[in-house]
Amino acid sequence: MTYYIPDDLLAALRAANHILCVSHVNADGDAYGSVLGMTHLLQRLGKHAIAAMPDPVIPDFTFLPGADAIIAPHAVTDVYDLIVCLDMSSPDRMGAVFDPARHAGIPLVVIDHHITNTRFGIANWVEAGCAATSQMLVYLAEALGASPDPEIATCLLTGIVTDTLCFRTSNTTPEVLEAAMHLQRAGANLAATVQRTLNRLPFSTLSLWSRVLADARLEEGVVWVTVSQAQLRAAGHTDDDSRLNSILASVNEADMSAVFTEKINAQGGPAVECSFRAKPGFTVGELAAQLGGGGHAPASGCTLDGALDAVVARVIPLMIAARRAQAMTEPRA
Repeated sequence: MTYYIPDDLLAALRAANHILCVSHVNADGDAYGSVLGMTHLLQRLGKHAIAAMPDPVIPDFTFLPGADAIIAPHAVTDVYDLIVCLDMSSPDRMGAVFDPARHAGIPLVVIDHHITNTRFGIANWVEAGCAATSQMLVYLAEALGASPDPEIATCLLTGIVTDTLCFRTSNTTPEVLEAAMHLQRAGANLAATVQRTLNRLPFSTLSLWSRVLADARLEEGVVWVTVSQAQLRAAGHTDDDSRLNSILASVNEADMSAVFTEKINAQGGPAVECSFRAKPGFTVGELAAQLGGGGHAPASGCTLDGALDAVVARVIPLMIAARRAQAMTEPRA
């Protein structure tokens, strides 16, 4: 499949020389893979490019080439002539990296695969047909005349592997597999990438799962768990794990799943991060968008202010209603 890359995006990338590449808060493999792959790609083109992330680098992704050079929000300056926003649907997802007042004069360009993207850049390439933003960068590299080297290939393959759960999600198309083969030929090691990302688990994660799964709930085709800060502390875990929702999504009796994680908002009040999944034939993207979030049809999320129990009591009836309505349509995929 040929993807159309907007001319204004290509022009902006070619014209800029001092570029900041950034991805989203609570970063996953595609966030790290795309932001580092993009940074390496721009550097190969002779640009001064640097990667920044809102949160400290997750240990699982320190193996990626260039991960040790990612800068924290406090090190971000205002001297850039372009900011490349990767794998995010809205500017608030940049967290403290982006200051709307301080960076008001710096143009933003957006490269993302989320259908809920708000197209907040001066140039926006949003390709919902791609399984990962890292997949999009395979095509961008070709358009810019810079074939991936082993470093770029390793970063981009990591993004694709983690966002497709090693080619097991419903959006794993022949184009995704072709992109992955292209990256392997460029020097990425698929087996090593899977082993370093999907096939390893810290004991703290196992400890957390043992706590939260004991209280899993199932009602009318929707399964969910809650993760409190007390449970995270007891398990010695710093955050929830996206793989927890993948476990819930495998439950035979459920068509939708959710993980509700207790957080603290910017004002110091209670908040809840909601992560949704849906089996083929069902969607949760519209639900997340209605709640102020975003993502894909099969995987999306949002963050809501309020106590953990109150947010669950608000959201679960909406999920049950959405699942019930979707179950009445046909045919199911």
